Amino acid sequence: MPDLETALQMLPFWADLTEEQKQQARTGSRLNHYDRGAMVHTCDGECLGLILVTSGKLRACMTSEDGREIALYRLFEGDACVLAASCVIRAITFEVQLTADTDTELLVLNAPTFLRLSQNNLHVECCMYKLATERFSDVMWSMQQLLFTSFDKRLAQYLWDESAQAKEVIKATHEQIARDTGAVRETVTRMLRNFAEDGRVKLGRGSVTIEDAAKLKKLALM
Repeated sequence: MPDLETALQMLPFWADLTEEQKQQARTGSRLNHYDRGAMVHTCDGECLGLILVTSGKLRACMTSEDGREIALYRLFEGDACVLAASCVIRAITFEVQLTADTDTELLVLNAPTFLRLSQNNLHVECCMYKLATERFSDVMWSMQQLLFTSFDKRLAQYLWDESAQAKEVIKATHEQIARDTGAVRETVTRMLRNFAEDGRVKLGRGSVTIEDAAKLKKLALM
């Protein structure tokens, strides 16, 4: 886990802060550790401010009224996100739920400090809206996939991405895959069995191994 000063230097606007503003950021920041599966932010939780992943991976999702999760995007090392700062960006009218996909370390720049910096530094304000726009684009892409892409193609894309383009074994249960793809578990199980019968994947206990990368890629990217 990096120290606070090293983590702060990962902020995209750090070099554009005055010395006084850098000191404000130091005072208004903290480093948090989250174990795999831990909830980082809920839809009715506190306004966190800006978060930056210093190591690990986060999953952002929304939850439907019947409790189903829809995965929206992921945040990896070096990624920053402002969608947990709705109290700072008034244009944000919905909240996302953030969960640690692996053991994760975060830099959290609290909301009051983030708001003060964005009001007094044009570089911070521009960065804030740029990050918000990027995440909204991710959300819209996920919604488009969910609404207009057949499930076999969507599942193939998920497996292709999660396996690092067929280089790694996917460690996930059918329930987890269903949650990430916005489907029900029975549908995932049925489609994975079809993929296995077709030679695309090999199913294990809590794992999926890509057997025929070319065949899976063709379905995922067609």
